Amino acid sequence: MRLTARGRLTALYTALVLAAGVVLTALTYLLVRRSLRHRIRIEVLAGPGTDTESPPNVGEMTALAERVRATTLSDLLTRAGIALAVVTVLAAALGWLVAGRVLQPIRAIAATAQRLSAENLSERVPVGTPPDELGDLAATINGMLDRIRAGVAQRDRILAGQRLFTANAAHELRTPLTTIRTAIDVTLDGEPDRAELLAMADDIRAAIDHSRRTLDGLLALARSESDPGRHRLVDLAEIATGILDGAADAASARRLTCRVAGRPARMYGEPVLLERLIGNLVDNAVRYNHVDGRITVHTDRIGDHVLLRVTNTGPSILREDATGLLEPFVRGRDTRRSADGGAGLGLSIVRAISTVHQGDLTLTARDGGGLDVTIRFPSAREAHADGPRLVGGTDVDARSEVADARSGVADRPV
Repeated sequence: MRLTARGRLTALYTALVLAAGVVLTALTYLLVRRSLRHRIRIEVLAGPGTDTESPPNVGEMTALAERVRATTLSDLLTRAGIALAVVTVLAAALGWLVAGRVLQPIRAIAATAQRLSAENLSERVPVGTPPDELGDLAATINGMLDRIRAGVAQRDRILAGQRLFTANAAHELRTPLTTIRTAIDVTLDGEPDRAELLAMADDIRAAIDHSRRTLDGLLALARSESDPGRHRLVDLAEIATGILDGAADAASARRLTCRVAGRPARMYGEPVLLERLIGNLVDNAVRYNHVDGRITVHTDRIGDHVLLRVTNTGPSILREDATGLLEPFVRGRDTRRSADGGAGLGLSIVRAISTVHQGDLTLTARDGGGLDVTIRFPSAREAHADGPRLVGGTDVDARSEVADARSGVADRPV
């Protein structure tokens, strides 16, 4: 039979009292015996008529003294044993009560833990006063429960977002499949001629292209959230210039004015992902713009951060809808339709890549129409304050400062 914690504490308290009583009794016995050895004397008093000429029997007197000493020590041990037994019993009873009182907070903690579940994390362990070790334990458990509750709430939000994301992705992928099936059924319902077959092929090609763009966006979003790749020193201004050069034809078709403004903004990052980030912002600015509109990409270094800002003209967007555009498959009200060829994943990918690079993204609807997207990244010095500082044998930040001083402020139209 295993003893409970209360039983073990009671046994410990009782054993300590018993051991202390035994030691005290033994010391008392030794001291009393030593004292009696030197203190017992026999005095013979001679009264009237006593024969003082005959001395008393010394042997008998000595034996009498020894019997008195032995009787005294025996009575001492008897009474001490009885007292020790009574004290031990009282110690056991008091130990049981004290152990119960000491373990009461632990029982309260255990009872609270048994009542808790994944659906009920609101209850907390009472913290006693004055604060002691058990109070510290209760406060620690309450802090742990707070963290668990926050984690469960975050898990629920993530699961809800994943369910919504999965539903939207299924819808986006189902739409082109429905288009393909409808085109085939309508065209083959009869005897189609060459023109009808070519029209069906064009519809199928457009649906496949839409599915491919959606799948590419989903793969890019998954990669940017899970595999940031190897970070290297990159210049956002150079990437932005290359992206705008590549988008020159699409911008010219809509008579858009594009330019890169600012100065070099060097940071550590994964070049492919950062190119995708700026490319999505520029593509978004071109796609959702009006004829004779403007696109400006501004880069700069401010303190310990580098700044990337992309602004564009375009249709008006409600301010309350601006932040929602960062969610997957969201295109806004009346301004972003699926007919524009987009999958609604561009800004979601931008947010994911920004998060991987510790960026602070802000998306604002402009008063005159269009969007203003600003991202602040840690600079090369801030991002690797405790990491490698040398690239090709040269201090990265020193080289960046020299390049900034040489290049100055750039304002280049595209």
